[in-house]
Amino acid sequence: MHRLILSNFGMHIALSPGEQEKVLALLQQKMVSKRTFLLQPGGIDRHIYFVNRGCLRMFYTDKEGMEHNICFYPENWWACDIVSFFKEKPAVNAIQALEDSEVYYMSLSQLEELFFEVPKFERFFRILSQNGFDLYQQRITSNLSQTAEERYLGFRKLYPGLESRIAQKHIATYLGITPAFLSMMRKEKRL
Repeated sequence: MHRLILSNFGMHIALSPGEQEKVLALLQQKMVSKRTFLLQPGGIDRHIYFVNRGCLRMFYTDKEGMEHNICFYPENWWACDIVSFFKEKPAVNAIQALEDSEVYYMSLSQLEELFFEVPKFERFFRILSQNGFDLYQQRITSNLSQTAEERYLGFRKLYPGLESRIAQKHIATYLGITPAFLSMMRKEKRL
């Protein structure tokens, strides 16, 4: 039941059985229906989520009402609006389930308790934050310097298999193109 999240922790830290019990006792679990919002713009992100099953997305809605997908969070990914969560500031982004999903989550106070009681978790979440920042920098650079086709191939590499699970319109807004252009590009290039 907890195999995936314990494996995720094991990517960066080794946990004793007691430490595993401690973190599992702090984590809460819930099912999230497709289209459910875990965070709305203006709200404060009160939880950090681990996706055990399903897929979430973070997106921004501009003044014209157009949605722009920033990131997808399939299984084995962590999700939160990091500024809103750690600084307790109103979010500008939204987090929504794209599929029926199962998530583990904890609050900032629970995370800080975990940092105090099992200090190696500070290392784990520091590495997680560094990797997340690296992804954001790569994403910005790719949007500035790559063609739509190159961005699409990068999406497929970063999120293997996700394109068969989510709507084409979500992939298109992530790439910064229209769904029609994505469809045309895929047909022409047989991507």
